[in-house]
Amino acid sequence: MNRTRRSVLFAGAVAAAVALSGCAAGGGSGGKKAAPSLAAGSNADIKGDVTIWSWDVAATALKRLAPEFEKQHPGTKINIVDIGYDNAYDKITVGLKAGKGLPDITTVEGPRFQSFLGSFPGGFYDLSTLADKYKDQYNPAAWKTATDEKGRILALPWDSGPCGVYYRRDLFQKAGVDPNSINTWDDYVKAGEQVKAKTGTKFITLDPAEDNTFLMMLQQQGQGYFKDGKVAVNSPQAVKAMTVLKQLSDKGLVDWARGWDATVTSSKTGKSATTPQAAWWSGTLTSEMKEMSGKWGVFPLPAFEQGGVRTSNNGGSLLTVTSQTKNPKTAWAFTEFMLANSANQVSMLKNEGLFPAFLPALKDPLVQQADPYFGGQAANKVFADLSPSIPAIDYTKDGAKATQLVWSANAGVMLRGKDPKATLDSTAKQIASATGRETAG
Repeated sequence: MNRTRRSVLFAGAVAAAVALSGCAAGGGSGGKKAAPSLAAGSNADIKGDVTIWSWDVAATALKRLAPEFEKQHPGTKINIVDIGYDNAYDKITVGLKAGKGLPDITTVEGPRFQSFLGSFPGGFYDLSTLADKYKDQYNPAAWKTATDEKGRILALPWDSGPCGVYYRRDLFQKAGVDPNSINTWDDYVKAGEQVKAKTGTKFITLDPAEDNTFLMMLQQQGQGYFKDGKVAVNSPQAVKAMTVLKQLSDKGLVDWARGWDATVTSSKTGKSATTPQAAWWSGTLTSEMKEMSGKWGVFPLPAFEQGGVRTSNNGGSLLTVTSQTKNPKTAWAFTEFMLANSANQVSMLKNEGLFPAFLPALKDPLVQQADPYFGGQAANKVFADLSPSIPAIDYTKDGAKATQLVWSANAGVMLRGKDPKATLDSTAKQIASATGRETAG
């Protein structure tokens, strides 16, 4: 949930998820049992204590808004425990496996939740009866992360990470590049060549070891690492994405930066002119690079073809009611209060920088406001307009294993000049072998 350190912490979450995928499904109450269902109750059922696990700015938001819920529902007490991101998934995994020790509600990032559902399908309440009415009020990609393979709703989406391209206004102007002329990834590569030729600045910062731009570009085309449960990292869409990344590398347009701190430094010191990233990157810029106010702007992701989808997703989280709760109706009531509530979602965008997955919140005047940091551009509106078109993709419990192998493929193609298609064909076979899944193509 920490929006300023996501990339570097993601590696730790992947390692935890790989360990999770190897867990025995039995032993705990979340083993292979079906998820318990939660039905509607009355206000009289909303009482007692509820404990929530979360971390960083998410925990801050929960602590700030919980007193209002307690005021609306006398006799309730909401306890927020900041468990820290670094150990969060280990703690959740231990609780699921043991069948005890979990709180009433926990924060989980979307793709991580899918790993939990694969190994512990009975670990969380089925909220379908209560939550189905909200389906059309969330962006489709976020909603998909809250459901299982049978379409049951086991969480409510919180925030999301609609993607665009952050660009240096001053460098584009010096190079004579109009951001509105960048409609496709081919346009983007050509603009990068022009910016480098005119300013000497590289165009994009990528991590040589653990970069997720490939997945961003893959989801933009409506696909993840898997399709219908089969390995799909060597699809035509995947080859297109990897080919663009290879072009950027081959043309010397990449500033390589290992880890989060180096990535921030690359932007801060002007080593690259653009950052394709999610809306939460705005918070990194405004907090880490205050001196660059007015120098940044935002435009939609380039499409792979004219008229194609111009966004993707990176990040996003959920609140889920665990099957270990003794107070499920109050737990649901608080989840609904936090996440299916425009006023609260807008408040969290304003105060904690959490970009709402709840679409009604994106109509708030706050989202439309011009931002001096972005040269007077309403940057949040760019992402709000893109949110409904984020493609939903398939997830499986084996996403973490696939991620590690894809990272290796990235390095082979971009750093060692390997052929994108041949490399991805090999990677697909490796993932299939590691997971026991078939390949899609």
